[in-house]
Amino acid sequence: MNRASSFINPEDSLARQNEKLLTIADVLVKRVEQVTDDEGASYAHFQRAVMLEDQVRTRTRELERALDLLNASNNQLAEANRAAEDARATLAGAIETIQEGFALFDADDQLLLFNSRFGMFMPDIRAALAPGLTFSDYIEQVSLSPSLDMPQGETPESWRATRHRRHQDKHVVFNVSITGDRWVQVSEHRTPDGQTVIMQTDITDIMRLERRERSRILDNQARLIGNTLEHLDHGVTVFDGNGHLVSWNRIVSDLLSIPVSNLRLGTDFSTLLNKAQDIDSDTMTIDQVVSWVNSQNRPPMAFEMTRGKSVVLHVTVQEMPDRGFVAAFSDITAERENARTLLEAKEGLERRVQERTLELEDALADAERANASKSRFVAAASHDLLQPLSAAKLFVASAAEDTQDPNRKTTLQKALGALNSVDHIIDALLDISKLESGAAAVEIEPVQVRPLLEQLSSEFTPLASQKGLDLRMYICDAVIETDASYIRRILQNLIGNAVRYTQSGRVVVGARRRGRQVRFEIWDTGPGIPNSDLEDIFKEFHRLNARASASEGMGLGLAIVERACGLLRHPLSVASTPERGSVFSVSVPLARGRSPGSVPKPHATPVSTGLAGTLVLLVENDDELRRALTLTMERWGVAVIEASSGKEAQDLLNELAICPDALLIDYQLSDGETGLDVRDMLDPLCSAVPARIITADRSLATIEACRARGIQIMHKPIDPVGLASFLTEVALGSQR
Repeated sequence: MNRASSFINPEDSLARQNEKLLTIADVLVKRVEQVTDDEGASYAHFQRAVMLEDQVRTRTRELERALDLLNASNNQLAEANRAAEDARATLAGAIETIQEGFALFDADDQLLLFNSRFGMFMPDIRAALAPGLTFSDYIEQVSLSPSLDMPQGETPESWRATRHRRHQDKHVVFNVSITGDRWVQVSEHRTPDGQTVIMQTDITDIMRLERRERSRILDNQARLIGNTLEHLDHGVTVFDGNGHLVSWNRIVSDLLSIPVSNLRLGTDFSTLLNKAQDIDSDTMTIDQVVSWVNSQNRPPMAFEMTRGKSVVLHVTVQEMPDRGFVAAFSDITAERENARTLLEAKEGLERRVQERTLELEDALADAERANASKSRFVAAASHDLLQPLSAAKLFVASAAEDTQDPNRKTTLQKALGALNSVDHIIDALLDISKLESGAAAVEIEPVQVRPLLEQLSSEFTPLASQKGLDLRMYICDAVIETDASYIRRILQNLIGNAVRYTQSGRVVVGARRRGRQVRFEIWDTGPGIPNSDLEDIFKEFHRLNARASASEGMGLGLAIVERACGLLRHPLSVASTPERGSVFSVSVPLARGRSPGSVPKPHATPVSTGLAGTLVLLVENDDELRRALTLTMERWGVAVIEASSGKEAQDLLNELAICPDALLIDYQLSDGETGLDVRDMLDPLCSAVPARIITADRSLATIEACRARGIQIMHKPIDPVGLASFLTEVALGSQR
């Protein structure tokens, strides 16, 4: 770079650069003219001058072009400024024509422009309105303006805080009260570029019109409420927040016995009650009412007042939203009189019910005593009957076996059959008595169905064959949960009835699973049962077949079945078609996870051999039964030691110095001695000897007492088959 170019600053304007170049060229020309050409320097200076002149001309042209562009830009800027001024003037004219106050704040919350109506209700702040005024300063000016009618309890600071909080919203509309009963609605909206437009609208006329309309509506409502109050049956008084009377109806005067002239606007509630004539209350005092009116928390209140001796008033007081309250008075004299009458009637009914209850309790006690007496009578009579019956059966059985005369043998067998029928009837009576009195003892345990039905099949097949009937059994291998003795008795009675009343055809007994139950069904082809008699067949001593003899039963079998099923809670049902047959069914639940118990086995055929040499100690205080039992056992080859009491039995064993093979001990001996007492007495002499308690007592207490001692019971009348089975077991045990 040459030195001349170093004098030129590229950052200078073109005019400045040209000026410098011209100065440099002039200096160079003068120098060239002064210097000689001896060394050829003049020419070099001339060349440089020429070059500089070219540069000056180039720069000059560029400067001229730049000046032309600048002039054009200045012209455009001037045109734009004129257009902007025109637009601004147009906008100002436009916003000036708006009937509302208008202001525009920029994104930095500084006032850009506004019209003359903005802030027109606050002349004191007009001087502060100028472009550049911040929104915060504007709000402060407004909050301090005396023209602002600030709400009661509000301060300029709280008003400004609320106004700034509203300013954060994009759109907000609210009303501002101005002194002189004027109102301005302020609408504030945010533009997309963050500027804020504020509109102020005079709504004074609208507010006044609305106030007049509201006043008219309130007047209409007041008249409507007044007319409504006058048509109410209750006395109603309305009080303001200070407890002063503002409205009432005329019935209040009658209810409270207050002269109408004393009902005036502004009357205090407590004063109104004090003016009431002859008013008294047992539940509320005047001081309590005044305390309620003056309290901040006023829950609904109700109490009663009496006027004189006959009129009763119910008073309810409830607060309204404006802290006023309504007091309503209603005449409840008739209700109280009715309540008193009802109370007296109720007390009279209670007395009558109590008297009737005592009568029913006496009747129930009499019935219970009669039932207990009946049960005791049945038990005592059965016991007294079973004693001689046992002896008679044993004597007749022995005589029938001893005689060789066929006619006499037949007669004795018929007599034995008659005695067996009496035995069955007495058993049935005892069962009915126990089931009705609730004294029946049940032992619920798992029972196998197959052995149960197989035993019943063996028992009834010979009887069915004698009548020419086809007895069929359909058995399942299930285990049910029931009382083994009672379920056998139930099925035994049902099968026995089917065989007894069916003259031809067949009897079918089935056991089938049905869900969690086993359903036993007994079908027959008998005469059937009319629908009208289906309920009666379960009554005691009721038999549809009048031709049946007493030896075939007294109509107690189905009564026992029904009561036993009820005791065990086994559903029992019957269906029948006259002339075609009947079906009885019993549903029994399946057992769950328990080992099946034993099923009572039918008595085997009496064993008259193999008992020789067996020694039995018999303790029985009834002479006839003792002789009959002794005679029966001696015919089987059994040696019998007889005793009528425990002391006599103990003395005999001590005297003979022997131990018997078996013990047969009556439960009810003389002088209150029991068979269990005798067993305890004989324990030192023969504790391991098998024993049976013989008794006609079928009570639960006796059964439980014997079971607790591990001693089985042999019920009277003594069945020779059962007795022979017991002795056979003893004989076989002693042989082993």
